[in-house]
Amino acid sequence: MTEIFPVVLCGGSGTRLWPLSRKSFPKQFTPVVGKKTLFQDTVERMSGSTDAISFAAPTVLTNSDFRFIVTEQLEQSGISPHAVLIEPQGLNTGPAVLAAANYLAREHPDALMLVAPSDHIVRDIEAFHEAIAKGVNAVAGGRLVTFGIQPTHAETAYGYLELSTSPDGTATAIPLSRFVEKPAKEHAEEMLRKGNYMWNAGIFLFSVRDIIHAYEKSAPELMQPVSDAVNLAEKDLDFLRLDPDSWAQAEDISIDYAVMEHAENLSVVPFYGGWSDLGGWNAVWRESSPDDSGVVASDQASAIECTNTLLRSESDNVQIVGIGLKDVMAIATQDAVLVADMSRGQDVKDAVAVLKAKQVPQATEFSKDHRPWGWFESLVIGDRFQVKRILVHPGAALSLQSHVHRSEHWIVVEGTAKVTVGNDVKLVTENESVYVPLGAVHRMENPGKLPMVLIEVQTGSYVGEDDIVRYEDVYARSRHAASETIV
Repeated sequence: MTEIFPVVLCGGSGTRLWPLSRKSFPKQFTPVVGKKTLFQDTVERMSGSTDAISFAAPTVLTNSDFRFIVTEQLEQSGISPHAVLIEPQGLNTGPAVLAAANYLAREHPDALMLVAPSDHIVRDIEAFHEAIAKGVNAVAGGRLVTFGIQPTHAETAYGYLELSTSPDGTATAIPLSRFVEKPAKEHAEEMLRKGNYMWNAGIFLFSVRDIIHAYEKSAPELMQPVSDAVNLAEKDLDFLRLDPDSWAQAEDISIDYAVMEHAENLSVVPFYGGWSDLGGWNAVWRESSPDDSGVVASDQASAIECTNTLLRSESDNVQIVGIGLKDVMAIATQDAVLVADMSRGQDVKDAVAVLKAKQVPQATEFSKDHRPWGWFESLVIGDRFQVKRILVHPGAALSLQSHVHRSEHWIVVEGTAKVTVGNDVKLVTENESVYVPLGAVHRMENPGKLPMVLIEVQTGSYVGEDDIVRYEDVYARSRHAASETIV
């Protein structure tokens, strides 16, 4: 049995699935299709063992904003990571994969790495494991392996792999002839007819030693800054923060451009088990089992005489109704609605760019803000007040803090809160409240085994999230909120 070390990349923003996916909480952490998030599906299918392979604990690369979301969702899946590496800034997959290889090389220089994005769907897990086992055979001969997806249509949103021969329906590795950029429609149709082209899944298998050697040969300029970033990395709770100064010297480049397009020892393992990168709402529609009329409607949506239509509401308080629609996608959240022709799924990212230019908060932010202790959402905001709903996970605690410009009223509506205000510590149960005067040092904790929910009413001259001074914090965040992004 061969041991595989999964490396999961989850720092992307997923703008093509706006308004469900935004920079502050992208699609990989959301249950886009099914009940689990895409990140959870990814780490779970790369865990456990089969007759041929076994998976070590995953190494996850993410950014500071998502670090607690990653650990929370791993815990929900019952998976303990080998490591969570924090990238100081997003520099694409080239530096990220090399950083993971350098990290693994410390203790496992001959390990096999399986690199995968965190936002893909794989339908047939058994077939996926079989394809990995086939890849192991190729890697044993010193090959770098990528996985090709059997095309089902002339897709223009994917890159392609040209194989030296047409696949025979098995997962036997085939030498790669070349990478093909995202094609025009006519070129995609031609490649589909030829039969020796597959979609590029962006999933790779290779030994740590072989991929480092490939970087040394094809991207030597990345070696020193990435190696320094790993060697000078600092421990932060259960995370490893790559050195920011060294990391900033690395080029922003994908592993395809940095290494794979130059490699002469690259093989493709065909995969036939159903795959999608959910790169647009039209892909979500395809993966959501449309009915006989081609309609997909969420629980909060109703389709009347519609065809080839996606109707989806992400809020229990927002009902969406379509009448006589054809080839339309309509997605509603609590604070935004997208309506577009089904064929324009790749253009959603352009809409996000327009909203950013207009400085619309919904372009990147949700009304619900995730933190390491739970989440809050703003219900009402006025000139001198704000009303929030706050959920605190069992056993979690907010930092010991104070505010310069606002006072707060807390009303517990579910569970029990342990509240500290100055030297006074007390339990506050459902339908009870507590007042936190301006400037008072205070803390909120959930001592129970169920989530605790409260309504917070803030009043004062300024109610921004950066009006906070921390005195103690179990999550090792900085003293002043304005000095870092808080999640």
